[in-house]
Amino acid sequence: MTPADDEVTRLRSELAARDAELTRLRTELAETNSGVLALYAELETQAEALRRASDLKSSFLSNVSHELRTPIASVINLARLLLDKELGGGSLDDDQRIQVGYIARAGETLLEMVNSLLDLARIEAGRMEVVARRFVVAELLGTMRGMFRPLVTRREVALVIEEPAAKLTMESDEGKIAQILRNLVANALKFTERGEIRVRAEEADGWVTFTVSDTGIGIPVEHHERVFQEFEQVSGPLQAKAKGVGLGLPLSRSLAELLGGTLTLTSGAGSGSQFTLRLPRVAGTAPAARGEPAEAAVA
Repeated sequence: MTPADDEVTRLRSELAARDAELTRLRTELAETNSGVLALYAELETQAEALRRASDLKSSFLSNVSHELRTPIASVINLARLLLDKELGGGSLDDDQRIQVGYIARAGETLLEMVNSLLDLARIEAGRMEVVARRFVVAELLGTMRGMFRPLVTRREVALVIEEPAAKLTMESDEGKIAQILRNLVANALKFTERGEIRVRAEEADGWVTFTVSDTGIGIPVEHHERVFQEFEQVSGPLQAKAKGVGLGLPLSRSLAELLGGTLTLTSGAGSGSQFTLRLPRVAGTAPAARGEPAEAAVA
């Protein structure tokens, strides 16, 4: 056999080895593709199951909330009727009035929880609408000042609502913004034994920032995201006395996102808390940073 024949034989052997290697790689690639396709199918199945579970949860919450609101409202109205001396409440003695008062307050707390559940279900189902109109921020905060003044019952706590710029206006859903701020102030009142709760509103670059800060017990950093989860509460020295089921903050963040903004927390154990609500001054827009063109918000 000549050297040329030896070279041809060697080349054929190399080609055969490469063909075998290519065949093996094709087989592995086909198996990998099959595995990836199966994984995609499994992920899609799980995603569909999660969507169905989410839809069922929203439907359940919505239906249950609707069914509960009427009897709870009836209990509250009956309790108020019994407490109204001009409408028959005069027949109750002092102890009975105290007990009926407990019933009324418990009913109001339960109705607030049911309404929060219903709002969360609407947001998750995409059925919560934003009704935007032009309003003056100072008037919104003035209404809140009058609403919360009777609720500040401890002399050691001061509620300070700063006056914003006189010309500061927004074109957004005033009712939902008021709902967020009410939740934040009510939460601060629960966990502030002394010092102050301060509400401030400022505008910059097309955004309006509301801050609600307090000198209360604060929230440890590791629990910052937990407080925005439904039915979650952080254990603490005032938790036993504070009424609530852990829906105010999750609902507030969901409403903030619905309005195209954010709700964040800055706090630490024993150092008070500050909640920052940042919203576009005009709903449906997302103003860009200074020097950049504004883009429409993506729903």
